[in-house]
Amino acid sequence: MEGTNPVNKKLAAALSGGAVLVLALSGCSSDDSSEKLNSWAKDVCDAVQPQAKKIAAANAAIQKETSDNSTPDQVQKTDAQAFQDMSDAYKAIGAAVTKAGAPDVENGEKKQQDAVKELNGLSTSYASLKAQVDKLDTKDQAKFADGLKDIATSLDKLSQTGNDALKTLEEGDVGKAMAKQESCKSASSTPSATTG
Repeated sequence: MEGTNPVNKKLAAALSGGAVLVLALSGCSSDDSSEKLNSWAKDVCDAVQPQAKKIAAANAAIQKETSDNSTPDQVQKTDAQAFQDMSDAYKAIGAAVTKAGAPDVENGEKKQQDAVKELNGLSTSYASLKAQVDKLDTKDQAKFADGLKDIATSLDKLSQTGNDALKTLEEGDVGKAMAKQESCKSASSTPSATTG
């Protein structure tokens, strides 16, 4: 039987793949993007930065819980809080992209709508993972480990999918404009963003 720790390590590994998808901002900057686009990028980047920190902190909390000899209760509490924080963060990023409006690029409106839909979907997925964690039986170590395994599998799937629309949104001039923003530079240089 696998104990809680190895399973929570799998959870952390799956997380590090998905949690930083918002930070996949392209690093090359150029000055050919319009003032309007720069303003849009600044609005989005400024709103993303605190949420990116929240996601990184949630990710770190889950990873920390795996390195300690944690009880199922501690693991459950930490993971549930982390998933809640991630759900809130993705929802807030979705709201920020909605509020910023469509970027001033070709198909900007469709790109924006797709990204918002995706972000809201991620928020919902993390909320349902939190609900799954909350239901786990912490009294029975084996059942708890099995439950965590299922969550790690869901999380793995979540980290594989779900960022296509964001990548599309951040292509080309949008990515260039975002790369110029201080808040996006600092968001993408958080330590957890380098893993993956």
